[in-house]
Formats: sequence, C-alpha cells, structure tokens
Amino acid sequence: MSSLNIATPNEVRPFRAHGHMDVVTLDDFTLGMGTFEPGWRWSEDVKPIAGTESCQVRHTGICVSGQMVIRMDDGTESTIGPGDVVLIEPGHDAWVVGDEACVLYDTGVAAYAKA
Repeated sequence: MSSLNIATPNEVRPFRAHGHMDVVTLDDFTLGMGTFEPGWRWSEDVKPIAGTESCQVRHTGICVSGQMVIRMDDGTESTIGPGDVVLIEPGHDAWVVGDEACVLYDTGVAAYAKA
C-alpha cells in the first residue's frame, strides 16, 4: 500500500493568478486539489500556461466549496457547487462565481496547468 497526504503534495502548480493546484501522484493515479480563488477564470489564469483556446483536459471529481460555472465550447453552461460530482469533457472555459474560493478534488489533472 502507498499513501500520501494532499496537505503535503508532490507538486504545486500555481495559476497565473487566483489560486493553484496541489497534486499528489501514486503510481499511475493522480489527484489534484484545486483552489480557485475569487476572480479565477480558466481563459485568463490557465490558458497562458496551457496554450490552448479552451481547456482540453477531461476532469472527474467533486466540488467541496464555492461555486464555478463551466461553459462548454458549444455554449452550454452548468454551475457546480459543494457536493457536486462532475465529469467535464475537454473543450471548456470555467470561472469562479461569488466571493468564496471554489475547491475541487479532481482526478483529471495529470497534465492540467502544465505547459
């Protein structure tokens, strides 16, 4: 058995502004705890790092605090909040709603917020 604690991640990936992703990797399993601060928007905070027009990562996880809007490239939108378990396919933008940080645990972060 292997274990690590998200409070002491293997890696911290800072966003351009407004938060960071703490990443823990065990063998072929990667888990991220994203802290998306008020004002965070993928197209402003991660797009310069990723270099793609929209987020091309498939996210699977759970929101534990705050709220975030996800807008797919086809224009459909959803708002997620605490307790919501999500599957977000590639091709989206997203932004924090309100004045509380949105915290998400995400298993789809092996390549997230990396150049």
